[in-house]
Amino acid sequence: MSDRRHADISSRKRPKQARSNDLVAAVLEAALQVLAREGAQRFTTTRVAERAGVSVGSIYQYFPNKASILFRLQADEWQRTSAMLRGILEDASRPPLARLRALVHAFVKSECEEAEIRLALDDAAPLYRDAPEAHAVRAGSDAVVRAFMREVLPDAKPAVRTRAGELIKATFSAVGKSFSESPRSARQIAQHSDAMADMFCAYLLSLGHRPSEPAVSPSSAAGRSMRGRGVPNRASRAKR
Repeated sequence: MSDRRHADISSRKRPKQARSNDLVAAVLEAALQVLAREGAQRFTTTRVAERAGVSVGSIYQYFPNKASILFRLQADEWQRTSAMLRGILEDASRPPLARLRALVHAFVKSECEEAEIRLALDDAAPLYRDAPEAHAVRAGSDAVVRAFMREVLPDAKPAVRTRAGELIKATFSAVGKSFSESPRSARQIAQHSDAMADMFCAYLLSLGHRPSEPAVSPSSAAGRSMRGRGVPNRASRAKR
């Protein structure tokens, strides 16, 4: 029974022609609007069809039921988040903790900007959360985090790296959701992001991360020692 339910969230076919692509795009845009207005509990394929100006039969060519539409919306959101995470954490031009700090800022800002839809998708999650397709979509982000943990904690035991990655991911999810439930100003978002990034950086330093620093002349060695073990704090960055 569960296997059939899980299979039903997959799209029936992929659009191959421009007209079909336009139809699917219109359906997904209408689905976002219905979800934002009605919520997950009142979300139906009929309402989506009415909003998109197409027949229910046209939607069923691509989506077998409302769960498959909602899963597509969620999968697209996961893929955008995964692309953001990959683009930031795999940027070897910056030190690891600077990348992590940038990711925190980008993630919290994104959570706040799309809070309404994210909260509605959370309500719909029981329809597809445990499906194999959902695990497959999330696997990409998990792999990026594992690779980052290997880079930032190369000498730690695998179990320590795994636990650290899971804790950071869980904190991202929980804190991002709770913080974005209320309207936030740009200043509040920045302050919250800084505090969250400080916490993550301190945690990784406590687990043995050793920031790499460029060679410095003896005259600047004293200044370097005053910065401590980690990424420069907000006060020192402001002075620069």
